[in-house]
Amino acid sequence: MFIVLLKFAEKRADADLYMQAHKDWIQAGREDGVFMLVGSLKPAIGGVLLAHNVELEALQERVAADPFVIHQVVSSEIIEVSPHQADERLTFLLH
Repeated sequence: MFIVLLKFAEKRADADLYMQAHKDWIQAGREDGVFMLVGSLKPAIGGVLLAHNVELEALQERVAADPFVIHQVVSSEIIEVSPHQADERLTFLLH
């Protein structure tokens, strides 16, 4: 499981130019079963994704293809998490 941080970067002002393409990229990740949770980092510093069922290298390639990353609207950081305990509703994340 991975946490992907997308923090606004030097070209943050260009976000509107690439917003629809970024949303399409997120939707593709959700449809592929990779992005399980998508949200905003508060206060307005970027976004966060919870990724599952993907290898690190494939996730790195996917994140690199985000239009926001390509156009330096955000910088990305991928944090790998190895969960050991979970609420029963989230036990699927332990596999």
